[in-house]
Amino acid sequence: MNLNKVFILGRVTADPVLKSTPTGMQVVNFSVATNRVWNDKSGTRKEDTEFHSVVVWGRQAEVASRFLKKGGLVLIEGRLQTRTWEDKTGQKRKTTEIVCENMQLGPKSAGSGVKNTPSSDMGAASEKDKDVPTIEIGEESEDVREEDLPF
Repeated sequence: MNLNKVFILGRVTADPVLKSTPTGMQVVNFSVATNRVWNDKSGTRKEDTEFHSVVVWGRQAEVASRFLKKGGLVLIEGRLQTRTWEDKTGQKRKTTEIVCENMQLGPKSAGSGVKNTPSSDMGAASEKDKDVPTIEIGEESEDVREEDLPF
Protein backbone atom coordinates (compact mmCIF):
# COMPACT_ATOMS: atom_id res chain seq x y z
CA MET A 1 0.00 0.00 0.00
CA ASN A 2 1.22 3.51 -0.81
CA LEU A 3 0.33 6.81 0.76
CA ASN A 4 1.13 10.35 -0.38
CA LYS A 5 -0.42 12.68 2.22
CA VAL A 6 0.84 15.99 3.61
CA PHE A 7 -0.49 18.21 6.40
CA ILE A 8 1.08 21.60 7.04
CA LEU A 9 0.00 24.39 9.35
CA GLY A 10 1.78 27.65 8.73
CA ARG A 11 1.65 31.25 7.61
CA VAL A 12 1.04 32.49 4.07
CA THR A 13 4.13 34.33 2.79
CA ALA A 14 2.35 36.57 0.22
CA ASP A 15 -1.21 37.35 -0.89
CA PRO A 16 -2.29 34.61 -3.35
CA VAL A 17 -3.22 35.72 -6.88
CA LEU A 18 -5.95 33.88 -8.78
CA LYS A 19 -5.06 32.80 -12.33
CA SER A 20 -6.82 30.77 -15.00
CA THR A 21 -5.48 28.06 -17.29
CA PRO A 22 -6.19 28.27 -21.04
CA THR A 23 -9.07 25.83 -20.44
CA GLY A 24 -10.61 28.17 -17.82
CA MET A 25 -9.65 26.23 -14.67
CA GLN A 26 -8.91 28.50 -11.68
CA VAL A 27 -5.53 28.03 -9.97
CA VAL A 28 -3.61 29.71 -7.16
CA ASN A 29 0.06 29.22 -6.24
CA PHE A 30 1.40 30.47 -2.93
CA SER A 31 3.96 29.65 -0.31
CA VAL A 32 3.46 28.66 3.33
CA ALA A 33 6.16 29.07 5.97
CA THR A 34 6.42 26.61 8.85
CA ASN A 35 8.90 26.78 11.68
CA ARG A 36 10.48 24.34 14.10
CA VAL A 37 11.95 25.25 17.46
CA TRP A 38 14.29 23.02 19.46
CA ASN A 39 17.18 23.11 21.91
CA ASP A 40 20.58 21.86 20.75
CA LYS A 41 22.95 19.74 22.87
CA SER A 42 24.25 22.80 24.69
CA GLY A 43 20.70 23.93 25.53
CA THR A 44 20.71 26.84 23.08
CA ARG A 45 17.31 27.54 21.54
CA LYS A 46 17.33 27.04 17.76
CA GLU A 47 14.72 27.84 15.14
CA ASP A 48 14.40 26.75 11.51
CA THR A 49 11.89 27.87 8.89
CA GLU A 50 10.77 25.85 5.87
CA PHE A 51 8.92 27.27 2.88
CA HIS A 52 6.40 25.06 1.08
CA SER A 53 4.96 25.71 -2.38
CA VAL A 54 1.21 25.06 -2.53
CA VAL A 55 -1.06 24.73 -5.58
CA VAL A 56 -4.83 25.04 -5.19
CA TRP A 57 -7.29 24.28 -8.01
CA GLY A 58 -10.94 25.04 -8.80
CA ARG A 59 -13.38 26.52 -6.29
CA GLN A 60 -10.83 26.23 -3.46
CA ALA A 61 -8.48 28.42 -5.51
CA GLU A 62 -11.14 31.14 -5.58
CA VAL A 63 -11.62 30.83 -1.81
CA ALA A 64 -7.85 30.95 -1.21
CA SER A 65 -7.40 34.06 -3.35
CA ARG A 66 -10.27 35.80 -1.63
CA PHE A 67 -9.59 34.99 2.03
CA LEU A 68 -5.90 34.15 2.42
CA LYS A 69 -3.66 37.10 3.16
CA LYS A 70 0.04 37.45 3.84
CA GLY A 71 0.76 36.32 7.40
CA GLY A 72 -2.56 34.47 7.73
CA LEU A 73 -2.64 31.04 9.30
CA VAL A 74 -3.72 28.15 7.05
CA LEU A 75 -3.92 24.37 7.35
CA ILE A 76 -3.26 22.57 4.08
CA GLU A 77 -3.98 18.90 3.46
CA GLY A 78 -2.77 17.51 0.18
CA ARG A 79 -0.26 15.41 -1.69
CA LEU A 80 3.30 15.96 -2.86
CA GLN A 81 3.89 16.34 -6.59
CA THR A 82 7.14 16.92 -8.45
CA ARG A 83 7.04 18.74 -11.79
CA THR A 84 9.76 19.27 -14.35
CA TRP A 85 9.89 21.96 -17.02
CA GLU A 86 12.31 23.85 -19.22
CA ASP A 87 13.05 27.47 -18.32
CA LYS A 88 13.65 30.33 -20.79
CA THR A 89 17.34 29.47 -21.12
CA GLY A 90 16.58 25.82 -21.96
CA GLN A 91 17.65 24.48 -18.56
CA LYS A 92 15.63 21.60 -17.11
CA ARG A 93 14.07 22.66 -13.82
CA LYS A 94 12.31 20.63 -11.13
CA THR A 95 10.08 21.59 -8.22
CA THR A 96 8.16 19.72 -5.56
CA GLU A 97 4.91 21.26 -4.40
CA ILE A 98 1.87 20.41 -2.32
CA VAL A 99 -1.30 19.97 -4.35
CA CYS A 100 -4.05 21.08 -1.98
CA GLU A 101 -6.97 18.71 -1.46
CA ASN A 102 -8.43 20.43 1.63
CA MET A 103 -7.78 23.81 3.18
CA GLN A 104 -8.81 25.32 6.50
CA LEU A 105 -8.43 29.02 7.07
CA GLY A 106 -7.05 30.27 10.36
CA PRO A 107 -8.68 32.93 12.55
CA LYS A 108 -9.15 36.39 11.10
CA SER A 109 -6.88 39.12 12.37
CA ALA A 110 -8.25 42.15 14.20
CA GLY A 111 -7.62 44.40 11.20
CA SER A 112 -9.45 42.21 8.69
CA GLY A 113 -12.25 44.71 8.20
CA VAL A 114 -15.01 42.38 9.42
CA LYS A 115 -17.77 44.32 11.10
CA ASN A 116 -18.87 43.22 14.53
CA THR A 117 -22.41 41.90 14.04
CA PRO A 118 -24.51 40.16 16.68
CA SER A 119 -23.79 36.78 15.07
CA SER A 120 -20.03 37.40 15.15
CA ASP A 121 -20.04 38.95 18.64
CA MET A 122 -18.53 36.58 21.19
CA GLY A 123 -21.22 37.50 23.73
CA ALA A 124 -24.18 36.70 21.49
CA ALA A 125 -25.13 33.16 20.50
CA SER A 126 -25.30 32.58 16.76
CA GLU A 127 -27.85 30.27 15.13
CA LYS A 128 -25.14 27.61 14.86
CA ASP A 129 -24.34 27.88 18.58
CA LYS A 130 -27.99 27.40 19.60
CA ASP A 131 -27.91 23.81 18.30
CA VAL A 132 -24.89 22.87 20.41
CA PRO A 133 -25.96 21.16 23.62
CA THR A 134 -24.28 22.17 26.86
CA ILE A 135 -23.39 19.90 29.73
CA GLU A 136 -23.27 21.59 33.10
CA ILE A 137 -21.24 19.83 35.73
CA GLY A 138 -21.44 21.07 39.28
CA GLU A 139 -21.86 19.81 42.80
CA GLU A 140 -25.58 19.26 42.29
CA SER A 141 -25.29 17.37 38.98
CA GLU A 142 -25.33 13.61 38.69
CA ASP A 143 -22.36 11.72 37.33
CA VAL A 144 -21.93 12.25 33.61
CA ARG A 145 -22.27 9.01 31.69
CA GLU A 146 -20.56 8.38 28.38
CA GLU A 147 -23.90 7.76 26.61
CA ASP A 148 -25.08 11.26 27.69
CA LEU A 149 -22.31 13.01 25.77
CA PRO A 150 -23.40 14.46 22.42
CA PHE A 151 -20.17 13.44 20.65
